[in-house]
Order: sequence, then C-alpha cells, then structure tokens
Amino acid sequence: MKARLIKRFEDEIVAFERELNHDLPKEIQRARELGDLRENAEYHAAKERQTLVQARVSMLRQRVSEIQLMSLDRIPKDKAGFGSKLTVVENGKTFIYELVMPEDANPDKGLISVASPLGRAFSGHGAGDEIEVVTPAGTREFEISKLITIHDEEAE
Repeated sequence: MKARLIKRFEDEIVAFERELNHDLPKEIQRARELGDLRENAEYHAAKERQTLVQARVSMLRQRVSEIQLMSLDRIPKDKAGFGSKLTVVENGKTFIYELVMPEDANPDKGLISVASPLGRAFSGHGAGDEIEVVTPAGTREFEISKLITIHDEEAE
C-alpha cells in the first residue's frame, strides 16, 4: 500500500513537472507574444496554472515524504484504519470503501477520508461490526462484511 501510494504520487509529480517545465513555458511565451501583459487573459491564466501546479507538486512531495516515514506498526492489523478497504452493507446494498488521507478523498470513487464522519466511524472496527454513523444527511447504518487492512495489502 505504501509503495503503491508513493508510486501514484510520483507518477503525478512527473506529469505535473512535465507541464511545469515544458507545456506552461510554451503557453506563457505564446501569450507574451500577443502583446500587453496587463490585459492578456491567456498570460494570466497560464501564470495562475503555473502557481497551482507548483503548489500541487510541493504538496505531493510532502505527502511522499510523510508516507515514507509512516510507521505501519501504529495502524491496527485487524481493525479498519488508514489504507483499509472495507466492504460494507447499507440498506441491503453493498459498497466498497478505502480509507485515505483527506486530500485523496473522492467519495464517488469509494475513497473516504479517515477524517470524515464515515472514516472516523469505520476506524477501529472490524468485519462483522455494525456501525451507526451520524452524517450531515442523517443517520446511516452499516455492517462491515469484509476488511482488508494495509497490512494485508503489504503482504501481497
């Protein structure tokens, strides 16, 4: 899991660095050739994108360094925690969630932040546990039918 996360982030860094070092300089140069920079929307958009990409690369590098230092010993081996994949049943429907860092959360893809109401409720629970979660949309009831922890993933 750690290696997979690091690889994913490093791949993202490579793509952003290509944009930063190759694509954006070309866009900025083209925009400069259009004339007056004070009223040049293309130039300002490219510069703004450059700032956003630089910030994202910096954040990704920070995340890689944090993950490399992360001690897996602090994550439970038989209970849900960071990196766990849970199969849960809610109202007879089955869902698969993975507990991730807040900036990696994407509920539409089943990536739930460990800091979200669902993530906090699932953390520390195992297969067979029934959980009631108070969310902004109301109370939800889940049963964890299957749990794969980060330790199980590392063993594969």
